[in-house]
Amino acid sequence: MSDMLLAKDGVDSQVIDLAEDIKLAQGPEIEKMNSWLEDWGAEPGMSGMEGMDHGTMSEKDMDKLEAASGEEASTLYLEQMIEHHQGAIDMAEDELDSGKNRDALALAQKIVDDQSAEITTMQELLKEL
Repeated sequence: MSDMLLAKDGVDSQVIDLAEDIKLAQGPEIEKMNSWLEDWGAEPGMSGMEGMDHGTMSEKDMDKLEAASGEEASTLYLEQMIEHHQGAIDMAEDELDSGKNRDALALAQKIVDDQSAEITTMQELLKEL
């Protein structure tokens, strides 16, 4: 989603800054989780894993964002990313409730903390648009 937004013209500069920050933060998290999946004998990006669809954008949502420009793209990105972040928080909280691996628990807590703060920022940006 961030890559899609960053390729657009006329997007609010604060939203661009946020998208860049999100991309930089989530890249290493995704790499770490994919590495764990490989270590544990699972395939990264496996479909059909129970509970793994929280906050996943539909193809229709992604098409809307792709077609949007300017303020509309900024608004759609923020709304969709809030939903995406909430899904990640929900999954991280599930891990905190039932997980056993200390590294996974630490990452889950980081996701809850970081993405909760980003949701607050995105809600504030939506009010400004």
